[in-house]
Amino acid sequence: MTASTSSSLTPEIKTIFWDIGGVLLTNGWDTRQRAHTLTPLGVDLADFESRYEAANFFWERGLSTSREFFNKTLFHVEGLTRHFSFTYETLWPLVCAESKVLHPGAFNVLASLKSSGKYKLATLNNESRELNEYRLDTFDLRRYFDYFICSGYVREMKPNPDIYRTAIEVSGLPPQTALFIDDRSTNCNAAIALGMNAIVFESPEQLTRDLEKIGVQA
Repeated sequence: MTASTSSSLTPEIKTIFWDIGGVLLTNGWDTRQRAHTLTPLGVDLADFESRYEAANFFWERGLSTSREFFNKTLFHVEGLTRHFSFTYETLWPLVCAESKVLHPGAFNVLASLKSSGKYKLATLNNESRELNEYRLDTFDLRRYFDYFICSGYVREMKPNPDIYRTAIEVSGLPPQTALFIDDRSTNCNAAIALGMNAIVFESPEQLTRDLEKIGVQA
């Protein structure tokens, strides 16, 4: 999708914010991944999903730990302790194992921008603290980014305006100089509404073309 900007004049981009899941890596733990992890363990998926959203509201905002999340959704429900053939300690590595590189080409674009030294690079993503830290370490993401805006630390999630305001404030620069890359148009539109520029990610090739259209080159 063609890059969208907050004004008719293309500004000089100084900070580039990247989503992680759906752009660089697979999603953290989406519906398909939850089914892939829990069904072989004999979990009643419908029962789990009925509790997922309420517990995830706190988990991805860093207001509960991963252990507390799974207690609320699996192990301790409605005051009752439920017993499974697995424990939290054996489940968590399976959750982490769902994370994989999604687009190697997107990593190439990211590496090229980093090597250019022209831009500040940061993440802007929705993820629990534990899963975010696992992914940053496992996929060596820390070497690419100057700082990290993650829902698990800033207590708010895209597309709520507050997480974008935090990103802008941390950058120390006007929103018109910021570019946001995300695979969801809803999240990009929220960034644009606050004066940022945005590209809806579809593929590494499309991303490269759209970056060039707004003058971003490694």
